[in-house]
Amino acid sequence: MSTTDAGAPAITLTEAEVDHYVTHAPTRGLLTGPGLPADTGLLTFSPLRAHGLRTLADAADGPLHLAEELRGRLVIGELLTPAGMDRESILLDGGTGELTTAHLLDPSAPRPFAPSLHTLLRFAAVTEELAGLRGRFASLAGQYGPGTVTEASRRLLALFEEGTDGRVPPYWKAAALIRPLSLVAGPGTASGLTLDLPARVLDQEFGHGRVARFEEVDFPGTLTHEPTRRFLRETGLPEEAVCFHADTDVSLPTLREYVLEEHPDYPAEELPAHCDHLIRLGHLLQDNSLVVDGRTGAVLTFSEPEATLYPLNTDVSTLAFTLWLIHHERTIDAHLGRELATHAYDQLVAAMVHTLNTLDPTGALPNTTWHYWTELLRDESGGVL
Repeated sequence: MSTTDAGAPAITLTEAEVDHYVTHAPTRGLLTGPGLPADTGLLTFSPLRAHGLRTLADAADGPLHLAEELRGRLVIGELLTPAGMDRESILLDGGTGELTTAHLLDPSAPRPFAPSLHTLLRFAAVTEELAGLRGRFASLAGQYGPGTVTEASRRLLALFEEGTDGRVPPYWKAAALIRPLSLVAGPGTASGLTLDLPARVLDQEFGHGRVARFEEVDFPGTLTHEPTRRFLRETGLPEEAVCFHADTDVSLPTLREYVLEEHPDYPAEELPAHCDHLIRLGHLLQDNSLVVDGRTGAVLTFSEPEATLYPLNTDVSTLAFTLWLIHHERTIDAHLGRELATHAYDQLVAAMVHTLNTLDPTGALPNTTWHYWTELLRDESGGVL
């Protein structure tokens, strides 16, 4: 086995290493010729460098009773997933060149991934073009909003369909439907926040009259972060979205005011020291208050049972994006959504978490020990997707 360091490092195998493992001529030629990139933005072939070609029977290495047709598949790589999620292995059929994915702890039901290595590398390349808004997506650079999302998704899905006779595997279908959703909002140059959310995008998504916008009299004096005040006045937040319910009946209270009013027996000493600067915007499930720090604009959750604050979003613009993202995923083509949620839930979750982290990395920051949105998305039994 050899690697090259010019440009993107490539992993190549010798004829002796592929030997009888790979008889599919195009696949054999790729492995012994140009080779495979060690990593792309979506997947890694580094297990080849560490272990060489291994059969699934050898890699699983446990008391599993694999079907005979699965035992000889070759473990050549892994899907890159957000931190905290188990990685699926990429399996190669050395006779046909087809690729599937499976978790090594239970590889008995592999899922289709790509008809060939050449197609797989093309899929990965065009998805990275989308991420960088270059190549076939260069014309979308600087454009944001629902229309841009729709066009990017259409282009990516069409590129995937070219190599699959229109039968796009679930992983790539999730990529085409979910990853473009990050284009709904651009970087915050006008708002002073992380994102500039297009005007009325929340109204279009949640319905006219179902987005709460606040007035100056609704803000307590400790909400001094002007970009946050402006966003809540002009853009607002959905009154109800997935697990979030906004406080719309009364002026926005500080966390201390809310607890004293609604839970007078709650121990005051368990409130955060700066609770007078935490303004309650609404609530999530499991007795979690959603609050914004009136000084910085950071959005957090306060768990009343645990008396603990957790980071939630960078600011109200990324909070609104998160609510839009989860709601919009549920309104994407109903048939495709059911297919993904039924047969590839973990792959759908990975795409959703990646898209959220693209615009708001709060859940992936080193000091974030627990993140409400990430846990909510991973909870298949909760049915949020």
